[in-house]
Amino acid sequence: MLARLLPGLLILTVLALPGPALAQGTSPLDTGDTAFVLVCAALVMVMTLPGVALFYGGMVRRKNVLSIVMQSLFVLALVSVQWVLWGYTLAFGPDRAHVVGDLSWLGFRGVEQVANPDYSAEVPHLAFAVFQLMFAVITAALITGAVAERMRFPAFVAFTLLWTTLVYDPLAHWVWGVGGWLRELGALDFAGGTVVHISSGVAGLIAALVLGRRRGYGSEPMLPHNLPFTVLGAALLWFGWFGFNAGSALSAGGLAASAFVVTNTAAAAATLSWAGAEWVRHGKPTVLGAATGCVAGLVAITPAAGFVGPMSAVIIGLVAGVACYLAVSVVKARLGYDDSLDVFGVHGVGGTWGALATGLFASRAVNPAGADGLLFGNAGQLWTQFVGVAASWAFAGLLTFLILKGLGMVFRLRATEEEEEQGLDLTQHGEDAYPDMAVGIPLTPAPAPTPAGAARAAEREAGA
Repeated sequence: MLARLLPGLLILTVLALPGPALAQGTSPLDTGDTAFVLVCAALVMVMTLPGVALFYGGMVRRKNVLSIVMQSLFVLALVSVQWVLWGYTLAFGPDRAHVVGDLSWLGFRGVEQVANPDYSAEVPHLAFAVFQLMFAVITAALITGAVAERMRFPAFVAFTLLWTTLVYDPLAHWVWGVGGWLRELGALDFAGGTVVHISSGVAGLIAALVLGRRRGYGSEPMLPHNLPFTVLGAALLWFGWFGFNAGSALSAGGLAASAFVVTNTAAAAATLSWAGAEWVRHGKPTVLGAATGCVAGLVAITPAAGFVGPMSAVIIGLVAGVACYLAVSVVKARLGYDDSLDVFGVHGVGGTWGALATGLFASRAVNPAGADGLLFGNAGQLWTQFVGVAASWAFAGLLTFLILKGLGMVFRLRATEEEEEQGLDLTQHGEDAYPDMAVGIPLTPAPAPTPAGAARAAEREAGA
């Protein structure tokens, strides 16, 4: 594994050699904007834990619910430390070759309570850094749905650390970091269509292919064990997404309000279109479909949230619901890959559509700092968005494949047949989410009825 990863790590290290420290801004901070960004950071955290944990937890089988919840919990802890130690400086530090940030902010050195005007002149640099941390956290957590019920925990931990460092951090610099090549090219990604959703969706697809199908996939029922959990998780995601998108304005003003409105609108439209597609195809709309549809709409609007108006959001959401539904129900079935919880179908496809839709519907009337899209007279923006999408697909896909193949030389990536049959809750964590239940039947026998209870039962039977 080290032999395969060493060249990439050496290149990254050379590119990241410290450069001259940049002076921090001295403009006065806006306490209202600071409070807004910190609250939004907390909302984005809620998206991962408990949002993703419950959303995914309800969709797996009962014997694997704790393992998927643990993965979201552990990602939050692991990436939080990684971000402080080296992740943030690689993603947002002073530019090196338009590819990665250098190590000037290693260990949050120089990330201070005053503003850094390169990213925001009115909120503390620390507030911006912790807001961006929560994006890194949820991106890694989203991938877990693609390999649910079969990836061993030690391999998962190593993969998350390497993937966040080698894929997420450089990609975030490309798109959002000062000097990043996609940012310089003019690619628009308000809150993470390429950085978060395409990267996690494509990584999930590659991981699912490398690990292979679950034991019994296609021949045994693998139904969600608790749909109310999933709906609660979807509701928390919808709620937290307001922080995700509106918070990316980094100011409690008109742009944040616009992003909030279009976020809600696209989510609602996609919920309706996914449920409608199911209704037409199968005669019934499902609760799982409606919950997944709302997430698809949230994914699709993310890159466009700060650049489009409400009517554009309606179109983006309606298309996202149908496109992601077809990706999940038709394309996956025909190709036969086992993306357990449809990470690629929702985040990969939804993120791709959203990034391209930004090139169609973006308007400087919404955000003067952005650009006009094709429908507002700027055909070049659609091409720029396509370049960003293609680069994100290629980079995330290739690096994910190399990381997994390298780790496979050191770790056993996948649970054994016996572990998979018993469930990852017991085999990886030694716990059972429902210790007194076996497929809904109590393990302990019911107590014998008392004489009085037996007499009442006899009376009821006689009356019947």
